[in-house]
Amino acid sequence: MHTDASLVVEFLNTVNVEEGTDLLEDPGQWQEWAADHALAANPAAEARAARDALRAAIGDPRLPGGSDSTVNVGTRISLTADGPALVADDVVGAVFAACARLVVRGDWVRLKICPAGTCLWAFYDESRNRSRTWCSMRVCGNREKARGWRARAAAG
Repeated sequence: MHTDASLVVEFLNTVNVEEGTDLLEDPGQWQEWAADHALAANPAAEARAARDALRAAIGDPRLPGGSDSTVNVGTRISLTADGPALVADDVVGAVFAACARLVVRGDWVRLKICPAGTCLWAFYDESRNRSRTWCSMRVCGNREKARGWRARAAAG
């Protein structure tokens, strides 16, 4: 079972800056990813445009940000036993529906991009005060702190 946050983060991380890979460049892997999430795969170019717009919106420094990005997605409101629900059948629609639910709950601000230039991994900040900076303190945070320490030691 995927949560809204996990679906969005997994989609954003279909590109891996550190390894230089992009799951959307392999049609078989992209189809498998969508099937694993019980969704239809959008055309790769459409999925890439949506992913890049979302990554830019949460702070990926490689991508031009802007509030004027428009991505057309197919979603619908379905009346369920629990009440009205925003649903979609394809990946991009489901990801944007999940993003909308995160916004409504006030959790959109918890989606972040790791500031380590070699990482840029998307993550969901589950810290109590929403202050997490790194995708992993053990890896990226430690690397950056060690880099800063070495720079200060060399200067002093």
